[in-house]
Amino acid sequence: MGWGGFRGGALRRQAGERKGDGMASTKLVVGNWKMNGLADDLVEAKTIAAGIEGGVDVALCLPATLIERAARALPGFMTGGQDVHGAGSGAHTGDVSAAMLVDAGARLTIVGHSEWRADHQETNAAVRAKAEAGLSGGLDVILCVGESLKVREAGEAIATVSTQLAESLTAASARLTVAYEPIWAIGTGKVPSVEDIAAMHAALRGRLVASFGEAGAGVRILYGGSVKASNAAEIFAIPDVDGALVGGASLKAADFLPIVEAARDH
Repeated sequence: MGWGGFRGGALRRQAGERKGDGMASTKLVVGNWKMNGLADDLVEAKTIAAGIEGGVDVALCLPATLIERAARALPGFMTGGQDVHGAGSGAHTGDVSAAMLVDAGARLTIVGHSEWRADHQETNAAVRAKAEAGLSGGLDVILCVGESLKVREAGEAIATVSTQLAESLTAASARLTVAYEPIWAIGTGKVPSVEDIAAMHAALRGRLVASFGEAGAGVRILYGGSVKASNAAEIFAIPDVDGALVGGASLKAADFLPIVEAARDH
């Protein structure tokens, strides 16, 4: 139980640590529980942790109320937050700082999730500030980007998401992962075609390399959006898909562990 990938930079591959088909040698699967989970639900987290056999990196991003209890109950297993404020402290009622997350036992955090961007009218600049705060505060960061159905149908998905990434990126690539999550696929059961996912991930890889040089080849890119056991293997086989950010299917070990297993096999 645990995650060796977190040592020395949780979310970053070494540049060059790729298979010949353009995929990372070790996949990363992150469960995002969103606004779900009470103390009794930590039983599922324990079952998930116990079911991991190695060969894949796994973490759960939990509600802030569960992070400390999960860290105590699952020593060595990686837990994280779902957002972080761009400031270190201050008059920000209801928000959580990087130091608070670390103090609770978190090792990573999500920033820029589409639901947060929509619910809080969050700009790319705000996402960048959060990513910088997380990294400087000792957290690994999963930076989310994605397009709406309207943008996809207008043929502007790649241009829009590439710009979103460029404007949200921090100055450093260490301990950073990118998660592509088409907004219209989250929780809907709809998934882009293999060709569409491949094209978007290739574009994001190009942007990362343009921004960070060789180090950009070492930044993991996850896919998120209605990932489940029945489609995980097909998604993980796509070049430059280095893992998954999983929502609803991460709430139950019986749904999540088959996804983890599919990642291990790829």
